[in-house]
Parts: sequence; C-alpha cells; structure tokens
Amino acid sequence: MSDDSPLSEIDPAPTPDLEEEMAGKLASAREIIGKELRKVIIGQDEVVDQMLIALLAGGHCLVTGAPGLAKTLLVSTLAKVFDLSFNRIQFTPDLMPSDITGTEILEETTEGRRELVFNRGPIFANLILADEINRTPPKTQAALLEAMQEKQVTVAGQSLILDKPFFVLATQNPIEMEGTYPLPEAQLDRFMFNIVIDYLSEDEEVAVVSQTTGAGPEEVKAVFSGADLLKCHAVVRRVPIAEEVVRYAVKLAANSRPGQPHSSAYINEWVNWGAGTRAGQSLVLGGKTRALLEGRSHVSFDDIRAMASPVLRHRILTNYRAEAEGITVENVIKKLMEITSEK
Repeated sequence: MSDDSPLSEIDPAPTPDLEEEMAGKLASAREIIGKELRKVIIGQDEVVDQMLIALLAGGHCLVTGAPGLAKTLLVSTLAKVFDLSFNRIQFTPDLMPSDITGTEILEETTEGRRELVFNRGPIFANLILADEINRTPPKTQAALLEAMQEKQVTVAGQSLILDKPFFVLATQNPIEMEGTYPLPEAQLDRFMFNIVIDYLSEDEEVAVVSQTTGAGPEEVKAVFSGADLLKCHAVVRRVPIAEEVVRYAVKLAANSRPGQPHSSAYINEWVNWGAGTRAGQSLVLGGKTRALLEGRSHVSFDDIRAMASPVLRHRILTNYRAEAEGITVENVIKKLMEITSEK
C-alpha cells in the first residue's frame, strides 16, 4: 500500500480554508482508484462511481444485476484497492444465522479441561459480499441487519464489535425469483444505494472476452487503507451544504409518499409506499461525496439529482396498478424530479 496516497494526508477535522485542498485530494484519489480498477473491470463507469461514493460515505449497497456481470469481481477488486479484509457469503435457503456470525464450540485446553470458545464467522471482515441475499430466510437476513445498523453482532448474549470500516455489499438476481425471500422494507432501508448493473456494450463485451480468455489482467495493487476510508467518512460529513439543497433532498424523498397533503396525483395513483428520512440522509451524504470526488467543496442540486436513482429505487414500492400499466420505479423517480422544485 502506498504511504503517500492523497487519502492518507487528509485531515479528518479540517478547517474551512482546507476544504478546497481536501476536494483536490479526493479528486486525485478517484483517478488512482479508477486506474487500478480498470486493470480488471471494463466499462460500468457509473456503477463503479456509485460504489466508490458509498464506500467513501460509509454506506452499504444492494447490487442488482443478472448473473455473469462481474458483481463479485468488482467487489473483491475494490477490497484489494483499499486493502480491506474481504469475505464472500453465499446465501442459501439452509443458511443459519450462526453461519454468518459464528458460534461457540467446545475445545479442550492444554490443561485437559473443556471450555467454550467462540469461532468467528465470516461477518468479521471489512467488506462483506452477501451473494444472492434474497435466497435465505428472514431469520438469517435479520442476522445481517444488526451488523449493518449497529456494527456489532450478538452471540450467546454477548455483543461483539465488528472491524472498522465495515461495509455490506449484497447482490440479488432479478431474474430467478422462485424460492426467494424478498427483503423487508426495514432491511432495504439500511442500504444507502441500490446499484443496478446492466449489460455491457458490444465493444466492452469484446474487450472482456478478450481479456478473460487471454493472459489475464494486470495485478491490482492496494493503494489505500481502511484507516484512509475512516478519515474520508469524517471529512464527507464536514462538507458544507446550503439549506436549500438539503431542503431539495428532503422534498424529493417526501414527495414520493402517497396519501400526504402535498402528494401529487401521480404518486397517489402508482405508489404504495414512499421513501423515509434515511433517503434524505443518503441523498445528502452521497451528494457531498460526489462533490468532493469531482474536486468541489460545495454540494449542488445536480449532485442530489445524480443520487436520486440509487437512493430511491429500493425505497419506493409501486402498487399493482403501476405494474399493470407498466409504470416502473425508475418512471416514478423521473417524475419526482420533474415535480420537485428547487425553491
């Protein structure tokens, strides 16, 4: 790992006159990260940017995409770039909570006595890939919920603190829905973003096939550390943002809720459930991070709008009427941005 990375020099408690300098450092960091990721990942620039924003802001991600679109490869490569410990958990219908958190086992000591020893589960890592999370029952999904929200797990009545930083990137396959357990709204809301990975263009797919059937990509280097990420989390929260921009983020989330005095006819007709307060928080944090990565120390309305789809698409529940009429969540989000005023 490089000792002179832009992130390692960041002051987690900056003064106002250092805000521009911090923005420049994070913009430089973005270039370094992109260079390493492009050794392995071809295309998917928007997906990479959204994952990077989530990591720098300290949020979890739900990643939706068909099989074979390099979801696992992207997550494991990010772990290498940031020098994070990484575990992949394959969620299946028979997975138990203890398979995630760990369990106590009976071991014999050197003195010949037997005692219970805690055997740590795969949740004890910096970056967790929860693969096909919707294939496991709610009881096991709930074991992940405490870890995501509280950064701890409870085993045998004891609370164990997880390593920092801690991120969960959960994938789900939108094609095969048989034998799946839809994530409850409470757990979905814990994810900062829902990132959609789509198919590559023809030229990008040709490049992928050529690379993966040839000598192989270059080795990815660790250029940052978990400590750098923790500094970034503190820096992001100190980025100034105008009240009218915060108000715009709040209005975007609030306007998605049906049955309210301010609800539009469009939302009342097509939406069963809208976004909560966490949506506004995620819009603002994502906007602050995006501004820094672009070398700016202030957040614009465009930053909030750029975060709207990944923040809202898993927090808005459309109804049967919308489904029958072919109205998607993306249609609803587009309409929300049309009807939500910046003033």
